[in-house]
Amino acid sequence: MRVVSGTSLVLCGLLLLLQPPRNLGLTPQSRGHLCRTRPADLVFVVDSSRSVRPVEFEKVKVFLSQVIESLDVGPNATRVGVVNYASAVKQEFPLRAHSSKAALLQAVRRIQPLSTGTMTGLALQFAITKAFSDAEGGRSRSPDISKVVIVVTDGRPQDSVRDVSARARASGIELFAIGVGRVDKATLRQMASEPQDEHVDYVESYSVIEKLSKKFQEAFCLVSDLCATGDHDCEQVCLSSPGSYTCACHEGFTLNSDGKTCNVCSGGSGSSATDLVFLIDGSKSVRPENFELVKKFINQIVDTLDVSDRLAQVGLVQYSSSVRQEFPLGRFHTKKDIKAAVRNMSYMEKGTMTGAALKYLIDNSFTVSSGARPSAQKVGIVFTDGRSQDYINDAAKKAKDLGFKMFAVGVGNAVEDELREIASEPVAEHYFYTADFKTINQIGKKLQKKICVEEDPCACESIVRFQAKVEGLLQALTRKLEAVSKRLTVLENRVV
Repeated sequence: MRVVSGTSLVLCGLLLLLQPPRNLGLTPQSRGHLCRTRPADLVFVVDSSRSVRPVEFEKVKVFLSQVIESLDVGPNATRVGVVNYASAVKQEFPLRAHSSKAALLQAVRRIQPLSTGTMTGLALQFAITKAFSDAEGGRSRSPDISKVVIVVTDGRPQDSVRDVSARARASGIELFAIGVGRVDKATLRQMASEPQDEHVDYVESYSVIEKLSKKFQEAFCLVSDLCATGDHDCEQVCLSSPGSYTCACHEGFTLNSDGKTCNVCSGGSGSSATDLVFLIDGSKSVRPENFELVKKFINQIVDTLDVSDRLAQVGLVQYSSSVRQEFPLGRFHTKKDIKAAVRNMSYMEKGTMTGAALKYLIDNSFTVSSGARPSAQKVGIVFTDGRSQDYINDAAKKAKDLGFKMFAVGVGNAVEDELREIASEPVAEHYFYTADFKTINQIGKKLQKKICVEEDPCACESIVRFQAKVEGLLQALTRKLEAVSKRLTVLENRVV
């Protein structure tokens, strides 16, 4: 039996504390509690032309409210104004109007659509000349105060936006362009600041626009706890510093040269035998350019696996109106061969039969005849961008009842209830959603740390056993810090 010293015990306990809160049964903090937003003069320019139905305009108002909820609002913090436009422009409220978050949210709820044409250029001109003026509450240009416009539109403008957008950017205004449905994407690019990948967003419908709010919460974030938000590449332990982080490993593990992954003390890879099958949505709504991003997402995960007959095997199934096995488990024995096969996969471009794909996984992919190993952990990663056209519940339940570890990844119009139905328990750790295909690489980073079971022959003890001791250490440390703080306060008072 391996003996753990007192020093090692303390170190292991503190390292466990630094893991994401879920490991100790704690509720993860929301981003609003992890981030202080930078001061800004923010003006929303919102299209309410006749193509935007009233129920859709309500979705836009929800999006505005969610972004506002994440901001530090105040005269010396962030000020918010809203410009509503159609054939004419209406300033709903200027930057100076509301100094509290509650007042802003009430004002947003009162906004009504104008329901006429689409004069986007006119609305931008109003923002430049009027909305950011001193009289309306705009502050003098300063490196400490950003000037930001977020345009939301669903159509082709009836006037030009190129020149007025160029003038806005030249004056120091940062322009974000959000397009919905049949929007003219060239217009979005003409409006947006560089880099355009960060300033242009597109959603298929207003029903999912509110999911973009997280992106803008992050865009305004000044200092974030990257470990707590999960925006890191650490395999085991993440140690935060302001705006940055470093990686560490549990007791008995060593940090690899990449500064991110860990090895067990025996020198092994730490991965158990895993049979991993991707179920990839190839329906027409994905679109060819996004299907290429999905391939990169798959290969990003393959890159992190120990591919061999003894460790990880990978299979790939694509589905649309039918199901097609691209390659079974065990056909390829190197990462290079797997990635080449993924790149060569052709796009099916039809419907979305997720239920049929799950049934195929159960009946075929994880069978011995298809290359699965009886003792290997079975992992399925289901990727979809829309609502299934068939019933998924029975197949999803059976996959989990059979002991398969199921991950669900949704993009764009994916239905979160379906993702949760597919995902293994605890559901929050096994399903992921992003509004934009361009950000699925972030999901890939999070999946890398969850796919394989870690063999830890040198572990200090179970988390359950250490939790009480760790909490005791934390309480003692807190008491010491409070005592030091009181002494410092006394000293400061004496100096004064």
